[in-house]
Amino acid sequence: MISKFDDYAIHQSFTPVNEPGPSDRNFYDRYWFNGFDVDGAFTFEFGFGIYPNRFVQDGHFGVVIDGVQHCFHASRRAPKERSESTIGALRVEIVSPLRTVRVVLSPGAGNDTPLSCDLTFEAVTCPTQEPENLMFDDGRLIMKNTRFTQFGRWRGHFVVGDRRVEVDHTTTQGTRDRSWGVRPVGESEAGAPSRLNAEPSVYWSWMPIQFDDICTQFGSFEDPDSNPTQISACMVPRYDDPNAVPEGEEPGHQELIEISHHNHFESGTRRPERAELHFTDPRSGRFDVELEPLIRFYMLGVGYQHPEWGHGFWKGELAHAYESFSVEDLDPLDYKHIHLHTICRAKMKGPDRERVGTGIVETVVFGRHDRSGFRELLDGAP
Repeated sequence: MISKFDDYAIHQSFTPVNEPGPSDRNFYDRYWFNGFDVDGAFTFEFGFGIYPNRFVQDGHFGVVIDGVQHCFHASRRAPKERSESTIGALRVEIVSPLRTVRVVLSPGAGNDTPLSCDLTFEAVTCPTQEPENLMFDDGRLIMKNTRFTQFGRWRGHFVVGDRRVEVDHTTTQGTRDRSWGVRPVGESEAGAPSRLNAEPSVYWSWMPIQFDDICTQFGSFEDPDSNPTQISACMVPRYDDPNAVPEGEEPGHQELIEISHHNHFESGTRRPERAELHFTDPRSGRFDVELEPLIRFYMLGVGYQHPEWGHGFWKGELAHAYESFSVEDLDPLDYKHIHLHTICRAKMKGPDRERVGTGIVETVVFGRHDRSGFRELLDGAP
């Protein structure tokens, strides 16, 4: 079936846009955003994905405020028209590509929950493409995707029950990513057990940070012995005026070298209580970053490890749900609560000056990881 996007010169295969080149049922195309008050008063996240070979499109919006996380989940049969980025009351609008994106959860019809929002993301940097993620299971490719990250600020509002919170772009920062490709989602496949189950192990840490004039981005996968299997970091200019963000490639983009990090986990948990990041800019010298938590967002709120509203699961022609929970009451070693975004205050010492900013420490750590002191699938830090 030909769709609106077929009228644009964007094809990546010999088929129409709504017929992915890969036949892998786990092919996906996804948006993710977060926003946070720079003093930690609240944080919110939004996720929206389409899984065309599973015929599913799903989305999520979640807010943490006053110690409670509120979550909206929605799912539908994937539309044939790929520009149809709406699931009931939830929608994402590309106002200006790579510049301005709007996220709306309308109250009323199609949303009988206490949560709603109308939020607009304005980019303050160019997008940066991350290294390709690759994962194999006994020789079979199970993850291969492209992702770009972009820093921004937010304006608009969200509503929780009778409380409306105005979001000011001067005090609400955020990050977004766009990714597409293949990764494990949805119901498990039948067949022989995966060899990855012999010693399940995942260590991923990601730290996008905004300062007043620059933004830094770091990410690393590590094996159980704490050796990086993928690691990268870069630095890009931050623009006070979104209209000043260059079109095309960012001339000030700089890949960083001599990269290292350390997440210090709370005893008995897999939640970071602080983190360190170190890298060198070949142009100027060494930078050292210390990160201290302000507020946490549990990623099951946007579908990750969610037993009912995980990514790509078939929930029917159109469905939605709401849940809320006290973040302090969660079992920190339940597998559903391991994947975290910890909003942090960042202090960076560099060769030119010291900076204070705000960013994310993303952690998802299952299994053994020697540097962290983890020995089993879900034991806590010493």
